[in-house]
Amino acid sequence: MTQTLSRETEGTRLPEPPSRASLSLVLSDYRVLIGRNIKHITRNPEMLLQAVSLPVVLLLLFRFMFGPAINVTGGLTYIDYLLPGLLAVSIGFNSTTTVVGVAADLTNGLVERFRSMPMSAPAVLVGHVAAGMLRSCVSFVIMVALGFAIGFRPAGGLLGWLGAIGLLVLFSAGVFWLAVLLGSVAKTVEGAGGLGMILVFVPYASSALVPTEQMPGVLRVIVDNQPFTVLMDAERALMNGTPVGGTAWLALVWWGALTAIAAVLATRKFRRRAKG
Repeated sequence: MTQTLSRETEGTRLPEPPSRASLSLVLSDYRVLIGRNIKHITRNPEMLLQAVSLPVVLLLLFRFMFGPAINVTGGLTYIDYLLPGLLAVSIGFNSTTTVVGVAADLTNGLVERFRSMPMSAPAVLVGHVAAGMLRSCVSFVIMVALGFAIGFRPAGGLLGWLGAIGLLVLFSAGVFWLAVLLGSVAKTVEGAGGLGMILVFVPYASSALVPTEQMPGVLRVIVDNQPFTVLMDAERALMNGTPVGGTAWLALVWWGALTAIAAVLATRKFRRRAKG
C-alpha cells in the first residue's frame, strides 16, 4: 500500500499487479473470501436467526391459520403444497443480508484495501454468494425438518428430491448474484436495504402460498409466467411426485440465464465501483 500511495503522489502510472493466471491462486482468493463471509455468519448468530425466523413464522402461520381456508387441487394437502414454495421464498428473504453486505464493502473502505493486493476482484462477490447459499442451506434443513414435524409428507422419490434440490441450488445462485448486483448498484448501505426488498417481495407474487387457479385472469397470466412460479411449480412437483411437465426445463432455462446475466453485470458493476 505504501508503494501504491507513493507512486500516486508522483503522478506515475501504477504498476500492474503480479500475474494471477494460476488457477490455484485464484481459487485461493475465493477460498479466503468465502471463509471471511462464513466467519461473519459464525460470529453473528443474528444472521442465522434472521435467515430462519421469518420463513418458520410464515410456515406455521399459513399451515395453521390460513391453510384451512385455502383449497388445493391435484390431491395434495396444503402443507405439501406450501412448503416447497416457502423454501424458495426464504432464499429471497435471505438475500437482503447479501445486498447490504456488498454495499457495505463498497462504502466502508474495505474494497480500497483489497485493491492494494494482487487478488482476484470477483472473489469478493463469490464470497458473498457462497455465504448466502450456505445460510439458505441451513434454513432449508430447518424448514424441511419442521415441515415433517407438522405434517409434510411428500411422495416424491430420491430422484425427485435430488432434482428439486438441484433446482433450488441453481435458483439460490441466481438470487444471490442478483443480490450482489443490487448491492453493487446501491450508493449507500441504507439504500441497499431498500433495494433488497425487491427480492423479498417479488417471490410472493407467485404460486408460493396459493394456487394460481384462484387468482383473477390477468394476474394469473402474469404470475404463471414469471420465473419464480416456474421454479416453485417444478420443485413442488418433484418433491411430491406429481407430473412435472415442462416446468423443470423452463426453470433450468430461466434461472440458468438469470444467474449468468446477473453474474456478468454484477462483476462489471463491482469492478467499476471499486475503481472509483
